[in-house]
Amino acid sequence: MLLGLSEALPSLVEAKFRSAKAAQSLIFSPTELAVIRTSAGIPFQLRYCPALAKKPVAKKGDAAPAAIRPDPFDNPPADLLIARIPHDDPSHLLVLNKYPVIAGHFILATKANKPQTHALEEDDLEAAYACLQAWQGDDVRGGPRRLFAFFNSGDHSGASQPHRHLQFLPLENMKENGGPASPWDLLIDLILASPEAGSEDLSSRLIQHPDLPFTHFALKLPPATKGAELLAAYQTLYTSAKEAVDKFIATNPGSLTLHPSAEGHLPISYNLAMTTVGMAILPRRSEGGSLQRDGGTELGFIALNGTTLGGTLMVKHQEEWDLLRAQPEKLQSILAAIGIPRDLRTGKLRAQV
Repeated sequence: MLLGLSEALPSLVEAKFRSAKAAQSLIFSPTELAVIRTSAGIPFQLRYCPALAKKPVAKKGDAAPAAIRPDPFDNPPADLLIARIPHDDPSHLLVLNKYPVIAGHFILATKANKPQTHALEEDDLEAAYACLQAWQGDDVRGGPRRLFAFFNSGDHSGASQPHRHLQFLPLENMKENGGPASPWDLLIDLILASPEAGSEDLSSRLIQHPDLPFTHFALKLPPATKGAELLAAYQTLYTSAKEAVDKFIATNPGSLTLHPSAEGHLPISYNLAMTTVGMAILPRRSEGGSLQRDGGTELGFIALNGTTLGGTLMVKHQEEWDLLRAQPEKLQSILAAIGIPRDLRTGKLRAQV
C-alpha cells in the first residue's frame, strides 16, 4: 500500500505530536524507566507512571453499551488526526493516541467502525506494514529509526476500544532514558533471533523463544512482504494460537471459556505484534497477573497488553515499582499468568496450571 503522505511519516507524527501536546489536545504522561530481567534473563522495560493511577477507569460491566460509547476514531479532532490513508481512497486513519506515555504513540484505525474482535483483514495488515516501512531510516539522534506495531483483541488482551485499530510505538522513543548500562531489545526481535529460528525458509517456520513462560508463535517476514503474504502469516499464527487455547481448555476444564463467536467475533483473546522483519502472536487467558509481597499478600494486579511482545510493562504505584526492581524474578509468574502456560523444560503446552 502506498500511503500517499504529504511528507515523511516520522516528520508528520513528530510535528502533530508537538503541536497537540502544546495545545493540550493530548495528555502526555512521562514515565520513569528501568530494565529488569526475568528469571531466565530476558530483559523487560519496567515503566512507572503514577499519573495514570489518577485516571478514572470504567469498571467492566458498568461501561456504556458499545453503540453509545464515544468512538475516538469516528471523526477524530483535527489536532490528533495525522492523515487519512491511502490518499486517493482512504480506508484507514492515522491518529495520535490521546493519552501517550511514549512520545509519538499513534494509531491506525479503520475508517469504518469495524470490530476489534473480528479477524484482521488484508488491508489492515498492508496499511500497518506500510507504516512500518515508511518509518525506517536514520534518526536525527544518530541511531536507526523503527516502529513497533501491536494489536489487542478480546476480553483478556488489554483492549480498550471496540473500533478496530493497531498501535505504533517509535523504538527510538521507547529507548529514551533507558541508560547505557541497561541493554534492552524488543521482545519480538529476541523471539525471531532465538536458536530455533534457524536460517532456513524465512516465512514458513513457526518460532518460539525457549525461555518465555507463555505460549507464543512467530514468523519471519521476507523483505517487501505483500498484502496476501501478510494475511497468510497472520492466519497461520492465529490458527496456532487457537489450537493452543483449545488444548489448554481440554486439559484444564473450567479454567478458560471461549468468547461468543456469533457475527464474526473471534473466540479467543490475543495480542499480535509486527515489525518489518516478523510477526508474533500471544494467546491470552488473563488480562494480567497478581504481584505478591514476600509474605504472600497481594500487592496489586499488573495488567499487560500487546506491548508485552515488545518486552515492556507498566506499573502505577510506588510499591509495585520498588518491588519489581528489587525482585525482578517476580515478573516470571505475571507473564505465566497472562498466557497459555508452557513447560520450559520441553517447550510444550503445560497440562495444568
